[in-house]
Amino acid sequence: MANPLFFSRNRCTRVEQVDETTLKSCCTLQDTLLEASVEIMVMLPDLEITGVKGEVRRSPARIKDEDLNRLQKVVGVRIGPAMLKIIKGLIGVEGNMGEVTFMVEECCHGIILYFTKLELLARSKEIGDPREQYAKMVRENIRLYNRCAAFAPGSSIVEGIEPPETRMGAGESKE
Repeated sequence: MANPLFFSRNRCTRVEQVDETTLKSCCTLQDTLLEASVEIMVMLPDLEITGVKGEVRRSPARIKDEDLNRLQKVVGVRIGPAMLKIIKGLIGVEGNMGEVTFMVEECCHGIILYFTKLELLARSKEIGDPREQYAKMVRENIRLYNRCAAFAPGSSIVEGIEPPETRMGAGESKE
């Protein structure tokens, strides 16, 4: 007999280059309660979001089309510093919109990791220990911490690196 308290979640984010100036990032989420997808189009080289669409096929909160229309507010946002705060402010996080907002953020992180992959491939040709190169890259860009399995807590690559939430923010002092 199946356990009624069983919960399962599957999330996938993928990025593809559509043409010389456009990337497409898609995030799909399927769990016991929610099935949804979000897709963003990003213009190069500015990393500006030029299009977004979302679909919720199953949701306990019954997300309406007018709720999904709020996704259009992120068109024009550039992927980079402060994007997560901007996206949350524009779309909102109430109800299951929090999940949809998270999926938009995951699409943006997918774009960042797309370029990170290119950087990793370029660095892999350099002389030296690849693990140390990757650890240095995470130390230099702490937002990479815990963004993929290789940079997750417990990985030898990030051993000794403080998680971002315990690091001091800009302008803060230890006193």
